[in-house]
Amino acid sequence: MTTTLRVIVDQIIAPVPGALGRYTHDLTRAVIAATPRDCQVEAIVSSSPPDDYDRVLVELPGLAGLYKTTLARRELAAAWQLGLTTSPGPGIIHAPSLFAPLRRHDRSVDGSQVIVTVHDVLAWTHPEALSSTSVAWQRGMLKRARKHADAVVVPTHALAVRLGEITDLGDRVRVVGTAPRDGLAIGADAPIRAARMGLPSEYLAVPGTLEPRKGLVDVLAALGRRGVPEIPIVVLGPDSWGDQHLVTVAEEFGISPNRVTQLDDLDAADLAVVIAGASAFIEPSHDASAGTAIIEAFSLATPVIHSDAPAFLEVSAGAGLAVPVGVGDGYGDRLAAAITSIVTDAQLAEQLAIAGSDRSRAFSWRDSAERIWQLHADL
Repeated sequence: MTTTLRVIVDQIIAPVPGALGRYTHDLTRAVIAATPRDCQVEAIVSSSPPDDYDRVLVELPGLAGLYKTTLARRELAAAWQLGLTTSPGPGIIHAPSLFAPLRRHDRSVDGSQVIVTVHDVLAWTHPEALSSTSVAWQRGMLKRARKHADAVVVPTHALAVRLGEITDLGDRVRVVGTAPRDGLAIGADAPIRAARMGLPSEYLAVPGTLEPRKGLVDVLAALGRRGVPEIPIVVLGPDSWGDQHLVTVAEEFGISPNRVTQLDDLDAADLAVVIAGASAFIEPSHDASAGTAIIEAFSLATPVIHSDAPAFLEVSAGAGLAVPVGVGDGYGDRLAAAITSIVTDAQLAEQLAIAGSDRSRAFSWRDSAERIWQLHADL
C-alpha cells in the first residue's frame, strides 16, 4: 500500500510568490527527493489556468499527481477560513503556510492529517504592516489551526515561544528550520552579473525596507556617523516605503547618493553574486521570526552582522557579529562600531566568514524534508 503526502503548493503560482513561494518550492522539491519507500507526493493547487498547472509540474518534478480544487485561490482562502468546503477531502496534507483545509477530523479513523506552517506573528505584533484583510485572515486561520491542526511547524524556537504567547497549541508545535534558496551559488558568469548590476568594488549588503522595525534606517544612520568608513551600501529591497525614499533618507544622514545602490527581486544567481561580493552582510531587523537571509549569507562565506533578535541569535549561534538593538539611538552607534570593526579588521572578517560557512552546514532542505516526513510518520 502506497502512502500519499499531499502538499499545498498554491503559493508557487500566486501573483506574487515572494518568500513564501520560495519556501514552498524549495521545501516541496526536497520532500519529493526524500520520499520514503512506498510513499509518494501529490500537490494541491487552487483552480487556475492550465499554464499554472504546467508550471507546477515543471518546477516540482517527481510529483505523483496534481489535485485541482474547484475554487480559485481567493474564494478557496475565504472558504477554508470559514470551514465551508470539504475540498480536497481526507488524506495526509502538509501546508507550507496557514492556507489549509482545517476542519474536524479523526486521524485514528481514516488516517487523515493536516499540518500547517506559521512563518511569523505580524498579524498580532505588527498588524500595521499588513492589510486589515490579511490580519483578519491570519488570525482566523490560527484559531482554526488551534482547533483542527495535528501539528504546527515553525522555522525557529524563538518563533515557537512567541506563538505560544499568542495561542495555546499544547505540544503540537514543531521546529523545522529553513535553508538557502535553490540556485544560490556563484557561477562562472559572476563578474558579468556584477558588472550588469553596477556593483561597487567594495560594499555592504543590507536587506530590508525603510520601515523602522527593519533596521535599514539604523544602518544608514550608522554609516553617517563620524569616523565610520565611507563604504558604499547595496540595499536588497524596494527604493521607498510610504512617502520615504531611500536616496533621500540616505542624504539626510550625510550619505552621498553615489554610495547607494538599490536592487530588488533578484534571481538566486544574481543575489548570490551580491552577497558573496560584500565586505559584510547586515541583517539589522529589530524583530524576526526566522533567519533565512543570515543562513544564505553564511553559505556564501560572507561575514555577517545582525541584531540580537532571538531568532537571529538562534540561527547564528555565535557565527555572526551580534549587535544589541536596545532602546533609543544607541543602536546606530553600536552598528557603526560593528561595521567599522569588520571593514578595518581583515582578520576578524576572515574569522566570521569561516565561522559562518561552518554554521551554514547545519541547515539543508534535505534535513528539513526528512523532518517533515518524520513528523507525519509520528502522527
